[in-house]
Amino acid sequence: MEKKLIGKVIFSGLIHTVTGLHIGGSKETMEIGTIDAPVLRDPTTREPFIPGSSLKGKMRSLLERNIAARNEKFSFNRNIGTRRNEIWIHVCEDIKDAINCEVCRVFGSTGNGDGKNFPSRIKVRDAYFTHYTKRYLEEAETEFLFSEVKYENSLDRVTASANPRQIERVPRGSDFTFEIVYDVENIDQMETDVSNIVMLLGLIEDDAIGGHGSRGYGKVKFYITECIAKKIEAYKGDSNSEKVILSTDLKLEDVEKPEEELYTKLASVSQLKEKVQEIVDFFKS
Repeated sequence: MEKKLIGKVIFSGLIHTVTGLHIGGSKETMEIGTIDAPVLRDPTTREPFIPGSSLKGKMRSLLERNIAARNEKFSFNRNIGTRRNEIWIHVCEDIKDAINCEVCRVFGSTGNGDGKNFPSRIKVRDAYFTHYTKRYLEEAETEFLFSEVKYENSLDRVTASANPRQIERVPRGSDFTFEIVYDVENIDQMETDVSNIVMLLGLIEDDAIGGHGSRGYGKVKFYITECIAKKIEAYKGDSNSEKVILSTDLKLEDVEKPEEELYTKLASVSQLKEKVQEIVDFFKS
């Protein structure tokens, strides 16, 4: 299938943890008896991080639910889990359907082994600590390096017997850098796609990332440091084919520690939403 590439839109910024964040890692990486639910860590630096797949999966899930509420014919037609633990998602199995589907054309779809795949239009990078968050947590008096332990209890409703557990979390106030790249392939569909991406960032702020969101974990806020629109000609050296849609003068490498004043200098999701039409108009010009 022919897939055109007209240009790219790059969204960069911070994921700020408002509450403790838990994205689970393998218990095999922890010593036996130390903790019940460790966080995912980079194998070389031992720093917790947010996988791009986790953020992308959350975005896809929220968009699927939103469209299901608007379209009665929309279905969750594929089980990507197991028979005992079913996980149903929406996947268009035909390319012609995928290109007209708000979910599949942005997040991708795969055919039933027939090679009829529709690659994702977005790339969601892994999100890593800012240098000031890393330094701050290295000096913090927490149970583990870069993380804290949340002690929880579940009670038997009949006998009242307790089942204590320990869950590792990234402490609130930590900042991760994120980047989302959208491939512009169809000008007519672009406004809907970009609007959905920005909408989903706002939805996640009122939802959660990672596990145990219903118990207060994973509340985050997105701050935008930069949004750049680039036509293909920009990659050939044409400066007129690149436009900074939104930017802040703040350089994160100059930040010494996380303070409330820092976030007032960054753009919010609402401010990014106001720039969607400007992005579309740039590619139409």
